[in-house]
Amino acid sequence: MKTKITLHYYAKSTKANTSGQLPIYIRLTVDGKRMEFSSKKFIDATKWSAELSKMKGTSEEARSLNEYLNLMKSKIYDIQMELIHKNELLTLEVFKNKLIGIEERSRTLIPIFQDHNNKIKELVGKEYAPGTLERYKTSLKHTIDFLEWKYKISDIEIDKINHAFITDYEFYLRSVRNCANNTAVKYIKNFSKIIKICLANNWIERNPFSNYKAKVREVERVYLSQEEIENIINKDFKTDRLSLVRDIFLFSCFTGLAYIDVKNLTKSHISRGIDGEKWIFTHRQKTETASKIPILPITQMIIDKYEDHPESNNQNKLLPILSNQKMNAYLKEIAGVCEIKKELTFHIARHTFATTVTLTNGVPIESVSKMLGHKNLRTTQHYAKVLDKKVSEDMMILRKKMLKSNNEKIIKKAN
Repeated sequence: MKTKITLHYYAKSTKANTSGQLPIYIRLTVDGKRMEFSSKKFIDATKWSAELSKMKGTSEEARSLNEYLNLMKSKIYDIQMELIHKNELLTLEVFKNKLIGIEERSRTLIPIFQDHNNKIKELVGKEYAPGTLERYKTSLKHTIDFLEWKYKISDIEIDKINHAFITDYEFYLRSVRNCANNTAVKYIKNFSKIIKICLANNWIERNPFSNYKAKVREVERVYLSQEEIENIINKDFKTDRLSLVRDIFLFSCFTGLAYIDVKNLTKSHISRGIDGEKWIFTHRQKTETASKIPILPITQMIIDKYEDHPESNNQNKLLPILSNQKMNAYLKEIAGVCEIKKELTFHIARHTFATTVTLTNGVPIESVSKMLGHKNLRTTQHYAKVLDKKVSEDMMILRKKMLKSNNEKIIKKAN
């Protein structure tokens, strides 16, 4: 529906000044709603033409005043075209704000970014993990530091963020901050979410990311071999501390659960599965997807070992897990004792479950994906790519088939 806009100038006789001159008022009507405001110009009543809505005559005074009124009219039409172009509602209030200078305050980047982070903070434990908040806090810090490094400013208007800004920011992350490719891409991705918020609210017209492309490089996932797992299992540690860390790590190796998901486990997460055996039923904190994992014999042995552990009972936890930082520190010590050359971290246990424990032993990738709580199969397929042993076994089957086929042909020819 087309908005109807009318404009009318008139000399307001009820508001004459001390000199007897009348103020020239502007009456703006938008779809039947009317507002009136002063043009801040005055005129003698005898010089005003009510019929033509302008000053009479061709004097310099008349020419100057009438030109001013025409400029006001042009400004209103410009506002109308601007709002149409932006696909915004043409309301009386919007016209009023544009005309008399009460336009929406200029929006800057840092308060929008900080508001986003504040909202995530309020939703930690509900929709977001604590690590998500930390990542966005770090992203905000990098953004503030970049503004100081590049422009010597503490903030910037969002409509000044363009393609050059994005590419310079990426350069800063890679050079000054010395971020690896995937880390730099991650921070840029976090920043792009703030830009999406601005676009969704129509605070900016163009997306500075429209011609920007960044590619995450595939990282080789480190995992333990069967021999390395057995070394850890069979090692007799002299301290309870290392024995505990070893057991929790092995629990993850045979369940595929990430650190935070192991930490959140309680006895209520264990129930009978579809086969009548014990399963772990939980949800991944990172993605909120369900994980249903049958309990293997070694997993059950670890659960039984710590069933009456005081820390587990006091905190209503399935296992007495240490902090992630301490776990990783002690795992480095375990790697040294077991002569494992890989940099051992808790997350390697999840990779080990996906590769050595399941895929290598012929568990279908669809089942592995389900137990890992992946949202799509492509994520799980990254693990399948690194399994040379599986490729070897598959090709061995093909060789046997081809060899058998050739032998059959030879026998037929001989007969």
